[in-house]
Amino acid sequence: MPRPDITFLLLDGTQAAAHADELQALHAEVYANPPYARTGDAALFADRFRVQCRQPGFVLVEARHGAYLVGYAAGMPLRPSTSWWRNLTTPLPGEVTTEFPGRTFALVDLLVRASWRRQGIAATLHDLILSNRSEERATLTVLPTAAPAQRAFQKWGWRKLARTGDPRRGSPVFDVLVTTLPAKREL
Repeated sequence: MPRPDITFLLLDGTQAAAHADELQALHAEVYANPPYARTGDAALFADRFRVQCRQPGFVLVEARHGAYLVGYAAGMPLRPSTSWWRNLTTPLPGEVTTEFPGRTFALVDLLVRASWRRQGIAATLHDLILSNRSEERATLTVLPTAAPAQRAFQKWGWRKLARTGDPRRGSPVFDVLVTTLPAKREL
């Protein structure tokens, strides 16, 4: 259960784009630390975020303490033409990787400032962004070395499906996780 003084707000792509600078600053702060230790990709984030905000169905959930942004989660439905399943190091059958409208929601970001972690904020962001989704499943990528994130996702019902990335080209390798969305789970 998150602190009662944290407010959560669901934004569409247009609304999220208006907060791009603030979201980019939080992204840079979180990803500058281990196990990510990525610096200097602010332009990459800005370009990627601008494209994502224009995708049909893009949503972002903010967590704020007053006006202060403490975390967010973002995602969108995968399109049939998605490149999400390319560069897998583990081959998967077409029935797993073929996309169609309404099949998969991609959780592309889930971040909480270090000083605000372990207060239920990430779990609430996770649950809010995935609640009321009409897709069958959700997917995300996470570094194999991001142990706290790996544990959280496993606790929340995610399972590893494959790995993606091409270390020969210098790109990091990520675990690809999937979960069945609550609306589609068998009762």
